Amino acid sequence: MKDRKKKRSRKNILPLLVIGAGLILIGAAAWAYLPSLTTGERKVVSAIPMEVNYPAPELSLTDLQGNLVSLADYRGQVVLVNNWATWCPPCKEEMPALQAYYDAHRQQKFSVIAIEAGQPVAEVADFVQRYGLTFPVWTDPKLMATAAFRNPGLPSSYIIDSNGVVRLAWAGAISLEMLEGHVTPLLEE
Repeated sequence: MKDRKKKRSRKNILPLLVIGAGLILIGAAAWAYLPSLTTGERKVVSAIPMEVNYPAPELSLTDLQGNLVSLADYRGQVVLVNNWATWCPPCKEEMPALQAYYDAHRQQKFSVIAIEAGQPVAEVADFVQRYGLTFPVWTDPKLMATAAFRNPGLPSSYIIDSNGVVRLAWAGAISLEMLEGHVTPLLEE
């Protein structure tokens, strides 16, 4: 009889352990997320760039004013090409970091080119105004940029050095800290 009670009590403990582990995981997630709720601040979880080395694609699109623009126009500068969309949550989250980095470094022959993937010009222009973006924004109704860089995921970003060589590639949102740590050294070369 005692053996049966021991077996039953062991069987009853397993579900309690699983529930307990689940509650611990929920608590850890809440602990990590709550500071952003109490301060009103959301921290961008940043991807880590991959070092690459290939020629920048030849890419010509139009800006928000309808002018034909090309990556070749930026030769001699370090350029961050950001493929994004107005509907993409991580894209929206990284825009303040891109703007802050651009503001801090545009005097160092640095530019951001944000290439919006497929939305109408009026919608993109409204987004640019709402977010206070001052760097160049191009429209890409045929998704030529994601094809040229061979990455359809959004957001995705690429650092092109002053010689026209792609040196870094990101798949995912970028934080200001990640830009400072990986792009600033290229500006100082």
